[in-house]
Amino acid sequence: MQYRFLGNSGFQISEIAYGNWITHGSQIERETAIECVHAALESGITTFDTADVYANGKAEMILGEAIKGQRRESLQIFTKVYWPIGPDPKSPNDTGLSRKHILEGIDGSLKRLGMEYVDLYQAHRYDIFTPLEETMRAFADVVRAGKALYIGVSEWPADKIREGAKLANEFGFQLISSQPEYSMLWRVIEKEVVPTSRELGIGQIVWSPMAQGVLSGKYLPGREVPPGSRGADKNGGAEAIGRFLSREILDSVQELAPIAAELGITMAQLALAWVLNNDNVSAAIVGASRPDQVAENVKASGVKLPEAIMRRIDDVLEGVVERDPNETQMRVPTVRYA
Repeated sequence: MQYRFLGNSGFQISEIAYGNWITHGSQIERETAIECVHAALESGITTFDTADVYANGKAEMILGEAIKGQRRESLQIFTKVYWPIGPDPKSPNDTGLSRKHILEGIDGSLKRLGMEYVDLYQAHRYDIFTPLEETMRAFADVVRAGKALYIGVSEWPADKIREGAKLANEFGFQLISSQPEYSMLWRVIEKEVVPTSRELGIGQIVWSPMAQGVLSGKYLPGREVPPGSRGADKNGGAEAIGRFLSREILDSVQELAPIAAELGITMAQLALAWVLNNDNVSAAIVGASRPDQVAENVKASGVKLPEAIMRRIDDVLEGVVERDPNETQMRVPTVRYA
């Protein structure tokens, strides 16, 4: 496993990170989820990404249970705040990035994880209803209280990243990371988010680097989705992957198979190596529903793709790649939870 600095901070993370968005607490059983975390540790992954909203808090609890007994200083634990969790009915203050929700959110996450601090605390979305100054002051207080070592954001557009970084500096801490979706098929961050982040010293921790598993090649054109796959999951997986299951995209993805074969790697490893080829990417987040998947994904660490290969990939996927930066704006919630 190779490590990279997160932005221009001195904080290093494994370039393959383990995430438990859909799987832990919903798609797979507790025992299998714990086995996947242990497989990640055995494979050299030390960076783990979760969020309070994943499986309504269960994902944090399972992650905390799975890493119990590990040397805390050897791990990098990330979580997030924004969405409401807990039983209905919910309070109007149980969502967003208000001071109240952030300070209550970090305490809830630490309790579920069973630890005194997280390494990175992230704003899961941008909150158009709360003054950004209030949000960043609350994050500053979380850092000063020792409950989080670093602060990052997820799916923020470039202009909000810039505003947030400026306020963070004024309040005595640094915004060091952005967590956007990024893959061969979904490149909306390249035009604005990546250049802005490079300028500000912010690194990308990218999610869905395999486009919800489509870039692994297991979804075949004209065939039913494989049983037990994310595409067959009715707890959120099928909805998330649907936009990548057009015949045009699946046909193009299959043309990547010869490229991967020439390099002696799997299509999944090719997809991970591709995102890590971007020098602004600090880590690629992978998930798993089986322990063996983790070991295979980790083999992408350290794989370098020649420029000729990068050009061939572009040629193969021309016409099915999403590059419009306005797609990032769509991830900013425009209504409060009700």
